[in-house]
Amino acid sequence: MNENIFFGSLARVSDLESREFECEPIPRKQWEPGDYVVGTITVPRGGLSSIELTSGRVIRPVTGDLLLGALGVRHATLEVVGSHEAVGNDLRMELLSASGLLGRSTSVSGVLPSLMQVDYRGHAIRGGQKLNMADFAKHPEVEEGYDVPTILIVGTSMSAGKTTSAKIIIRQLKQAGLRVVGTKLTGTGRYRDTLAMSDAGADAIYDFVDVGLPTSVLDPERYRPHLRDLLGIIAEARPDVVVAEAGASPLEPYNGEVVLDELGKAVSFTVLCASDPYAVVGVMRGYDVIPNLVAGVATSTSAGVELVEKLSGARALNLLDAESIPELRDMLTAAVPTD
Repeated sequence: MNENIFFGSLARVSDLESREFECEPIPRKQWEPGDYVVGTITVPRGGLSSIELTSGRVIRPVTGDLLLGALGVRHATLEVVGSHEAVGNDLRMELLSASGLLGRSTSVSGVLPSLMQVDYRGHAIRGGQKLNMADFAKHPEVEEGYDVPTILIVGTSMSAGKTTSAKIIIRQLKQAGLRVVGTKLTGTGRYRDTLAMSDAGADAIYDFVDVGLPTSVLDPERYRPHLRDLLGIIAEARPDVVVAEAGASPLEPYNGEVVLDELGKAVSFTVLCASDPYAVVGVMRGYDVIPNLVAGVATSTSAGVELVEKLSGARALNLLDAESIPELRDMLTAAVPTD
């Protein structure tokens, strides 16, 4: 295409910004998750108007601009539920995530502004074939079991403090002289979370977008080989320790259960980030998770810490409180020895 176009961050694994491609409409029945598509943007007055680019920068387009994104599914408890399968005969899509995730909403939080609309113009095409994220997916050079010591960060919901906790933990591990890989194993493919891990000092960062997925909302047995590829790529980076965030919560359809199954005994330390103290008990009972540490929004004050510990019996720390860092450091050292 020769027109000016914004590339959503889901295109970061592709070569679409550097190599020419054509844009042609294809029948609705041939659409698949991960397909790269182009549409014309309509920015609603007072609505959401941000797009995350392949660099991680966020821009605000105007009505009439073009966007290249990827078809997919979102199932967010606090924001948007939607899918490319919900797109109607008018071919009008919505921006389900600033990453360029495109589909049609089926449920939207009442506190969220109107979604950006994107009118379908066509699929990205080369050689007569539509282009999909899977066409650019990375694969490990050698298939082998994953046994890297892993600090797994899960949450009671989105926006529970997982990425903030990951950054603090990565800083402590780097100060201990360890080679750290940061990764996001499930969720919706925003680049900002893994970039935040890099900013915190991670030696390398990866997520499920690298293995060709716009989100991890798909059939568990279809997700599993992608996860194994991702873990293989991480292992090839030769980290001493991996800080892995599982997006949303284990009880949501983002395949958290598959993550726990595949990681197995490699998980040396589990952090549960909670939106409120009562949610800690809900996840522990509902998903049989016994965390080594509870952190996140629920531990923002001493009252929150006390209530978490009273309700759950788990150790809780406000990781934003500098006085908590020595204890956190001791816990991490016990989980991942530095010698």
